[in-house]
Amino acid sequence: MTAKLSDKATRQRLVPTTAPRGYLTQKASGHWFDFNQTLAGSHRLFLGAIGWLCFLLLWQVSSQIDLAPDRLYPGPAAVFSSLKELFLEQAFFSDVVASVTRIVISFSIAVCIALPIGLLMGSFVRVDAILNPLLGAWRYLPAPAFIPLLLMWLGTGDTQKITLLLMGVVFFLVIMLADVTRQTPKVLIETAKTLGGGRRIILWSVMFRHSLPGYVDTCRQMLAVSWTYLVIAEIVAATDGIGAMMMRAKRFVHVDDIMAGIVTIGILGLLFDVLFRLVYRKCFPYLGRDSAQ
Repeated sequence: MTAKLSDKATRQRLVPTTAPRGYLTQKASGHWFDFNQTLAGSHRLFLGAIGWLCFLLLWQVSSQIDLAPDRLYPGPAAVFSSLKELFLEQAFFSDVVASVTRIVISFSIAVCIALPIGLLMGSFVRVDAILNPLLGAWRYLPAPAFIPLLLMWLGTGDTQKITLLLMGVVFFLVIMLADVTRQTPKVLIETAKTLGGGRRIILWSVMFRHSLPGYVDTCRQMLAVSWTYLVIAEIVAATDGIGAMMMRAKRFVHVDDIMAGIVTIGILGLLFDVLFRLVYRKCFPYLGRDSAQ
């Protein structure tokens, strides 16, 4: 009984007696701008839908106030009508498949290259001292600047396009995966050493496994960068793909088709992002529902 009274007295001393008026009311009502709030999935989906509706409404209104001719600035209705026509009448689905294939192949190769290098750089300081200055410098070289060289070396086929997409993300991916690896708590490494774990066991069982959720989240973020290079990769001597369709539309000033291609890339990128989130939550449920944001 005495211990309970003592705990109660301690809590009373810790709680300020002159709390601002309205504090308890705001806390109970769930103020929009409170810190560290969590949202249910349905609430988050509802708010996201409101954001999209506001964007579409703003787009529709701006297209109706003569900012530019209708042919150069079509509204959302015209763009989605063009998108429907592209799929039903112009075999746009094959262009989408070609672009998705290039993204998947190039990004898979980038992960296969970046993951072991990033793991070694984040684990061993001497490996990082050798590679970080080199790869860090390569990050600042614009991948499109290599298009003339790639055309001369690899021709105009898919190899050139996949290589360009690879160069656009692999150097960033290496550095970011190395940063994730460095966040492994030292106490885990020291504990593994105390238990007799060798370098190979620590590298695989401690460093890699602890960093795996961060690897997945980093890959999700970097995949968005890969999509930004897609049109650049497909505008040069391409016969298929979303970028090639947009270049064909440019010749005939079909702005609605160009914007339909942009919308398609945005939707595909969003679908891949959702896929990564589902994989994250399925593989790492112990990290919480909203860990990957």
